[in-house]
Amino acid sequence: MKKRKTLQDLTIKDNFLFGAVMSVEENCKGFLEMVLGFSIAQVVVSKEKSIVYHPEYKGVRLDIYAEDENHTHYNVEMQVKKKIALGKRSRYYHGQMVMEALASGEDYETLPDTVVIFVCDFDPFGERLYCYTFGNECKENKNVKLDDGSCTIFLSTKGENEEKVPQELVRFLKFVTADLGESEMDFQDELVKQFQETIHSIKTDREMGERYMIFEEMLREEKQEGRLEGRQEGRIEGRIEATKEAILELLEDLGEISEKLQDRIAGLETLEDLKALHKLAARAASLQAFEEDMERYLQSKGK
Repeated sequence: MKKRKTLQDLTIKDNFLFGAVMSVEENCKGFLEMVLGFSIAQVVVSKEKSIVYHPEYKGVRLDIYAEDENHTHYNVEMQVKKKIALGKRSRYYHGQMVMEALASGEDYETLPDTVVIFVCDFDPFGERLYCYTFGNECKENKNVKLDDGSCTIFLSTKGENEEKVPQELVRFLKFVTADLGESEMDFQDELVKQFQETIHSIKTDREMGERYMIFEEMLREEKQEGRLEGRQEGRIEGRIEATKEAILELLEDLGEISEKLQDRIAGLETLEDLKALHKLAARAASLQAFEEDMERYLQSKGK
């Protein structure tokens, strides 16, 4: 049985600790300034929307919601394992922030700018960059911008282009990917030192220890309820997504998974097909062999 982590075992890339650190507004402000490259006068973290249980959102929220003095809304999330359709996940977050603004009485003309930031302990696009920044632009003319006020940023601990990004970002991402012992070293960086001090305070705070225990219990209950719900109501959506992720985890051991292959797997919606592909992935000697077997199987099913 896998040993359950205690609060003392956590590093910044564990969702609970990342959320606890980033809920300190000075930490969140420093992080956003580092990523965005400009000063922010004030950041307000919406604690009621972070690290709490929201039944309407199907589980425990692990992301951070914040707003700056210019009314820009931010969503920040740690991602340790590669998940299917991160782009669509980011679109969902942008939509949630916009809908909340509309619900609070905003007009379309005054909707806030929204920024979604994923901190990834993997390379989400395989280009070995520390930072991938996306905005909407015209395909026919890259100089024409849609200016819809949305921006999505993926940070990657697996980047290799140190000379093209700020060194403080590189140091922070090295801190993210560090193991427990390494994470306590001197990274020669003020923001990382600030985070380390906050982490020490969190780990020595009895209330935070109790909160982590409650958080863990909530996750266990959520998983148990999901299993019971699946058996009692025959709902298989969760099993479908879990099987897709299981397939990708097996394929990751064989090499870098192309975006085309990820999309192909993401587009499958029947558990029968996904179970068959999971067996093929478990037996595959290479990604090419898996793709060939997968196409033969899907063609036999008329897909």
